[in-house]
Amino acid sequence: MKTLAIMQPYFLPYIGYFQLMAAVDKFVVFDDVSFIPRGWINRNRLLLNGTAHTFTIPLRGASPNKLICEIELDDEQGWRKKLLRTIQQAYGKAPHYAQVSTLLESLINYPSNQLDDFLLNSLREVTRYLSLEVEIVSTSRCYKNAHLKGQERILDICRQEEADIYINPIGGTELYDYVSFSKRNLSLYFLRSRPISYSQGKDGHVAWLSIMDVLMFNEPTAAQRLLTQIDLV
Repeated sequence: MKTLAIMQPYFLPYIGYFQLMAAVDKFVVFDDVSFIPRGWINRNRLLLNGTAHTFTIPLRGASPNKLICEIELDDEQGWRKKLLRTIQQAYGKAPHYAQVSTLLESLINYPSNQLDDFLLNSLREVTRYLSLEVEIVSTSRCYKNAHLKGQERILDICRQEEADIYINPIGGTELYDYVSFSKRNLSLYFLRSRPISYSQGKDGHVAWLSIMDVLMFNEPTAAQRLLTQIDLV
């Protein structure tokens, strides 16, 4: 049984994204679709002084008229060093800062100015750190079916991959229907994350931050256990 998921690439996304990756055999990065401004493709949140702080990777000429794989990073703003300084300020005293900061430094300083390549590398590095056995590919490099839209393109990718099961985040329940998948001998499931809480070195918990927050406060085996806190419906 081959299990598949398809998502747009995000930079250091929240744990739910990696829960989806952990639940499948192959993860397809949807990088030849239109860029969404003010979305999560090039930004996320970390914990700074006890509150959620949004950080952003500056891009050159980004617009909805361009595909994600056509966009470049704007390195003239020196954002890589600035982001690493912000991470140190936010997590310098976190229990796993030494190990995780080495990981983050390598992926933030990844020598590419292509957004899709940069994001794909960061996803692969984090899954490697978490020892997830999932193959990651991108739609811009495979499938040749960009003429298809919506559910039909998803179904065609599943066909090409000879997938048996397709899993989507729970937020996409209105995008896909069980009957269309069943007609193609595909089982459709939606992943719902259970409430997750862990110590962040203070009272209370700020939820659904970047995966870096999870890694700063949890060793890899503990983070792996958090990845299983899901329901498939």
